[in-house]
Amino acid sequence: MGIASPVKDQPVIECRDLCKSYSEGAERHLDVLKGINLSVSPGEKIAVIGVSGSGKSTLLNMLGGLDKASSGQVIVSGRCFSDLSESETGRWRNTHLGFVYQFHHLLGEFTAQENVAMPLLIGGTSRRVANKRSQEMLAEVGLGERLDHKPAALSGGERQRVAIARALVTQPSCVLMDEPTGNLDPDTADKVLALLLRLNTELAISIIVVTHDRDIARQMDRVLALDHGLLTEISA
Repeated sequence: MGIASPVKDQPVIECRDLCKSYSEGAERHLDVLKGINLSVSPGEKIAVIGVSGSGKSTLLNMLGGLDKASSGQVIVSGRCFSDLSESETGRWRNTHLGFVYQFHHLLGEFTAQENVAMPLLIGGTSRRVANKRSQEMLAEVGLGERLDHKPAALSGGERQRVAIARALVTQPSCVLMDEPTGNLDPDTADKVLALLLRLNTELAISIIVVTHDRDIARQMDRVLALDHGLLTEISA
């Protein structure tokens, strides 16, 4: 049976009583997330802040279906990850979510266009359509003249823009970002952030960004602080 399409206007991501624990040896039990509840609306921008080791990246990985909850639910575009098989989770994630990390994670042997087209090809899109959409997306991020350049021939800011294009090319409901400007100089970081905000407005794609940068957090619609396993809304 195929996976149903999401319902219009429902939250793009929800988590309900989400918990994540690790056992270290026979006696030590570490609770990283303690009953997290979150609902993200279409087009909403959310920042998650917290000290190093507070579980921000763990939360992001669980929202993206890359890590399993100890208990609770993660619901993306109307489907609960715990109700899906591993292959169904992969297909749903590929369709509805994009990812941008601090390091671009581009494949060095492939061109910018080939890197951006990869999620489409994995999802079964024809090569002709994937090439067209990847070209369009690279043009959106200002790299329309750099299609055939491999990552080694691009600057750090250009590589991160390719990574953003790759995250957005499937037209996902939400993009999950882990310190997307953390490896860039301040001027390039400002340009990348401006690009993300413009694309958020134009494409109505939700953003959840994990960041230590208060300047980024202030430009989001909501700022959530993760502390001792609990998620609390604060003012930026």
